[in-house]
Amino acid sequence: MATGIVKWFSATKGYGFIKPDDGEADVFVHIRSVEKAGYTSLAEGARISFERKTGSSGKVSADNLRIG
Repeated sequence: MATGIVKWFSATKGYGFIKPDDGEADVFVHIRSVEKAGYTSLAEGARISFERKTGSSGKVSADNLRIG
């Protein structure tokens, strides 16, 4: 499981980005993954654990989120 901080997230737009601790590119996070984890939003700067998921288009997104 990867870790990082929430770079920014907009519940209104329904997405945001996580800056991973490993220095890789920022990871997209969709509101569905946030809601699936039991949250309604993510606070900027929050520590987060996540799994990278590669979609059919080849784009990487965050899933299985855990705050803290």
